[in-house]
Order: sequence, then structure tokens, then C-alpha cells
Amino acid sequence: MRGFSFEVFFKDMVKKAGRADEFIIASAATSTEEIGNPVHPGTKRKLASVGISCDGKRAVQMKKSDYDAYDYLIAMDDWNIRNILRIIGADTDQKVYKLLYFAGEPGDIADPWYTGNFDETYDDVVRGLTGFLSEI
Repeated sequence: MRGFSFEVFFKDMVKKAGRADEFIIASAATSTEEIGNPVHPGTKRKLASVGISCDGKRAVQMKKSDYDAYDYLIAMDDWNIRNILRIIGADTDQKVYKLLYFAGEPGDIADPWYTGNFDETYDDVVRGLTGFLSEI
């Protein structure tokens, strides 16, 4: 999702929960449009407003080997799911989820790159990551 990276957000969340040592957290793009680019300015502003810095974070490309390296591959929407499956092949270990699944919601998180609504995306990500953290 070009408009919002939840890596720095989730790292902050698990650190505040005293669980940072339980996780290896990384984000990676499922497409190539933003590789090497910094976090979108709208996302930077939103995260800064809640005390989270994403300075130095740049988009990297997801690799097939990420499937074996991580227990969960979490996407924001159906488009990301399709791209993840294109990269990894079959999800034989059932590691691929949409983030809002963990909030008990079937939908996609709207990409603020298109909507311009970083507050709404932030709220959705909070619900999804809170649900994820409580599930694991």
C-alpha cells in the first residue's frame, strides 16, 4: 500500500506493550512503483502526530524467501494479496492475511494514496494491528 506503511507503527506498538523481543517486523512492497522511496509525506505527518517517526524508512520489494522467513504476511487489501501470491506462489502454510481480518472485518483498508484520508487509514490500521497483537 503506497500511502501507509505499518512497520514502524507496529514496532512502536509492540515496544509500548513490552513485547518487542517477541517479533521480527518488516514491511515490503508487493509492487515496484515505490521501491527506494521514503514513506509518503501524508503518512509521515499522521504518524508524527501520534509520536511515531518513520525517518529513514524506504520501500523495499517483497521476495519469495519472505514466505519462509516470517510467520505472517499481512496485506492491506485484495490487490496486495494477489501480488503476494504472485510472488510466493501458493500459501501452503496459511500465512497470508488481510489486516482487518484480525479486527473481525472482511474488508480492505482504503489506500490513502488514492483517498487522501490518512486519518481513516490510521484508524483501520490501529484496529487491525490491535486485533493482531491480541490474537498472537
